[in-house]
Amino acid sequence: MTKRGRMVTLLVAVLFGAFLLWSTLASQHVECTVVVAFGKDQGSGTASAASREDAMREAQTAACGPIAQGMNESIACSRVPPISTRCRSL
Repeated sequence: MTKRGRMVTLLVAVLFGAFLLWSTLASQHVECTVVVAFGKDQGSGTASAASREDAMREAQTAACGPIAQGMNESIACSRVPPISTRCRSL
């Protein structure tokens, strides 16, 4: 491959990566941080999404991950009302 061909390939790859990053971040409008108490433990998680409800749900999933053992506890933890919630617009 020629030097020019490599440069064109590299430029296309960088532009494609920039487009993917932009399209992912452009859909994120709200960021929420949630603290959950489950059993004897507490966990916190932060997530961003297009809507407040989606961001809160994903943040709670992130908070429950380290403190829940197995699928049953993960589902139960996701249904527990959070101790605190903080959301902000991006």
